[in-house]
This record gives sequence, C-alpha cells and structure tokens, in this order.
Amino acid sequence: MLLGAGSAAQAAGLDGRTLSAWWGLPFAGMLLSIAILPLAAPKVWHPHFGKITAGWVLLVLLPFALVHDLASTGAMLVHTLLGEYLPFIILLTALFTVAGGIYIRGNLHGSPGMNAALMGIGAVLASFMGTTGASMLMIRPLIRANDNRKHVAHVMVFFIFIVSNAAGSLTPLGDPPLFLGFLKGVDFFWTARHVFPQTLCLVGALLLLFYVLDGWFYRQEGVKPYDPTPDTRGFAIEGGINFLLLGAVVALVLMSGIWKPGIAFVVAGTEVGLPQLVRDVALLAVAGLSLALTRRQVRDANQFSWAPMQEVAKLFAGIFITMVPVLAMLKAGEAGAFAAVTRAVTAPDGSPLPWAYFWFSGSLSSFLDNAPTYLVFFNLAGGDPAVLMTTLAPTLAAISAGSVFMGANTYIGNAPNFMVKAIAEDRGIRMPSFFAYMAWSIVVLVPLFVVMTFVWFV
Repeated sequence: MLLGAGSAAQAAGLDGRTLSAWWGLPFAGMLLSIAILPLAAPKVWHPHFGKITAGWVLLVLLPFALVHDLASTGAMLVHTLLGEYLPFIILLTALFTVAGGIYIRGNLHGSPGMNAALMGIGAVLASFMGTTGASMLMIRPLIRANDNRKHVAHVMVFFIFIVSNAAGSLTPLGDPPLFLGFLKGVDFFWTARHVFPQTLCLVGALLLLFYVLDGWFYRQEGVKPYDPTPDTRGFAIEGGINFLLLGAVVALVLMSGIWKPGIAFVVAGTEVGLPQLVRDVALLAVAGLSLALTRRQVRDANQFSWAPMQEVAKLFAGIFITMVPVLAMLKAGEAGAFAAVTRAVTAPDGSPLPWAYFWFSGSLSSFLDNAPTYLVFFNLAGGDPAVLMTTLAPTLAAISAGSVFMGANTYIGNAPNFMVKAIAEDRGIRMPSFFAYMAWSIVVLVPLFVVMTFVWFV
C-alpha cells in the first residue's frame, strides 16, 4: 500500500459524496467495543483490546481496498497516520512524560475545599498549557490527595468535566479545535473575548456543584483511619526542570502554527510540512530530556507507568482510522450521507442557527475527534474567518463552545478524558463505565448546556 500510494490529493481528499452511511459501521463498532466489552467481557477486552481495535481498522481498510484500490487505501492510511494520528500521539506522549516528572510533595488531604482548589488551579492552567498538559500535571496530586477517601470516582469525573474540557476554551493553546481555528485565521484572543462569559459560567457552576456533592460524600464517608501515602515533609515541587520543558512544548506547538517557511516533504502521497516535522522531532527530544533529567525517585513517587499511554495510543489509532469515512461524509455536506446535519444548522433564509451549531458541533465532538469536527462546522458556516469573527460571531462562538465544552460528554470526546480514566484505573480507582460516565454527563452537563443555549445562542 505504501509503495503504491498516490498523490497528496488522493491522500487528503476522500470524497464523502461517494460513501454510504454503511461505512460508518466500523466506527460505531469501535465505540461500542470501548463502551460494552470492558463490562460484558473484561477477560477478553483487557488482554486483547489492541487486537479488537485492529479488527475494526481492517473492516475499514480491506473493503476500501476492494472497492477502490491499494494505492488509494494506502494514501488514506498514510494521510491519517502522518497527518493526524502521529502529531496527536507525539504531543500527548510528550505532555504525559513531562508532567509525569513533576511531583507535588506534601501531605495533601482530599477535602471538598482542597479538591475544588486543585481543580480551580487546573482550570486556570488549561488555557495556557492545554487541557492535556493541565490534566497530566494535576491528576496525580489529586489522586494522591484522595487516596484515603472511599468514594473517588466522582472527583475524577468532575476533573474531566472542568480541567480536561471546559477550561480549555479561552485560547488556541487550550484545546486543539481552537488551535485549528487560529491556523485558519481566527485571532489569538478572539475566543477569550467572546467565549469567556460561557466559560466562566460553566466552570463556576461545575465547581459549585462539585463542592456540594463532594461535601455530601465527605460527610457520609469520612476518611480512612490511615493515610496510604503519608508525607510529613513540607509542601514542595520536585522535578521542577519539567516546567521549563512544558514551556518548550507550548512554544513548539505555537511555532508549528506561526512559522510558515513554505517547505514540505511528500511521504507516500502525504505532504508533511517542515514546521510539523521540526515540532514532532523536537517534542520527542523534549520527552527524552525529561526522562534523562528527572530523578527516577520523582517518577516512582508519582507511580509513573507507561500503561495508560499504551492504552490510549492503541485505542485512538483505531478511532482515528475508523472515523475517516464518517468525517468525509460530514464534509460532503448536502451531497453526503449526513445531509440532514447540514439542513438542521441552517435557517430557511439560509442564515446559520447558532444554537444548532452549538449542539451539532458539540454532539459530534462527543464521539468524533473534536478538532476535525470543529473544522467541518467552521467550513459549513462559510469558512471565512473575517466574516465569522464579525458578522457571524455568535455562530463561531457556538462552534467553539460546542466543540470544546461537549468534548466532556464521553470518554472519547477529548484525548485527556481517556488519559485521566486510564491513569486513575492504573492507580486502582474504579472509574465509571462508558455508559455510566455518559449518565454523569447527561445529568450534570446537559442541563447546563441547555441554560447556556437560551442565554447565549438563541
């Protein structure tokens, strides 16, 4: 396939107009496997989830090769891996490695106030170092602070809601959809000016709800009579060199969006720009530096393990590949199998409906990768940043808010969600199942989204 891969146009330009809705079945199967098998067949899923993922991938690639040809299939695969998956997983690995080298020392106790404060700090950091960076930095001290609590799963769920999603909506550094908008020409501080009230409302409401709920659990259960991780030393941060490396990660991401040398390389039909290549190689170097410069005792204190990263890498490889036909059909608009979505976000006079853009971009971001979903609706609304930032500002705000906020609706809506879940489970916390987590989001998040719709998007 790689040797026969066609042009860059073939690689990037899968025509969604030629695809039927049946091509979405492998993606649906991938999601249902993640949702059902860990509960229904845990002894099959846990040792074999990589093989199951590969099976769903083959159900996309093999029929595609039969219907089209090996060259087109190879081009599609290479484009997905080089253009989308590898940059995603390299950034995630760098942040996971660097954040895992920072140990917040001290005998933190997971009271409702302490937990809310840790989440508030993570929320502030999210728009500067990204939801992934803030999540990877703050999740371990939060877990350690609550290791003498009986009920902890709700703490992790609200952490995902707040730090891993809602708080990353103010700058392009916060969440990948906004960074793609920045690359398309949206001003760096546009979302901070136009989505700040919605963000403040959502994060504030979630912190308040969490404090009330966690207070109830805290009063009901008390704490264990002993602390599994006692630390009588004073508060301190070890592995501080990694904060410089986190800054390097942020700088590299910004560089790849701003630096335009006009140099690119074609690899098996896919164009790889020099900025992307420099960024990804440098990110791997940053991860290597973190491993070399951080004392082993610091990572041991964090109970650092590669298992969560391995799980995320395998599952998201399957998600990225199986969702290619689904995104192509959405991009086809009225000519595609999902034409009803295009009609649903447009008023009879042809003007966009902000409330519909909020809910459709958000709902699809709950199950598809929220970055390409943002681009689909960005282009559906005209794709002109100058118009979207002025005349259609309510529509762009709705797309931005929906894509970022509703990534919290499922574990796969945003990469940090699954990372937090994997880290928590690796530390022995029993996290809600896929559907149980969705029940939390329906009960807690959806009513808040309804209120936001009537206040800002109608």
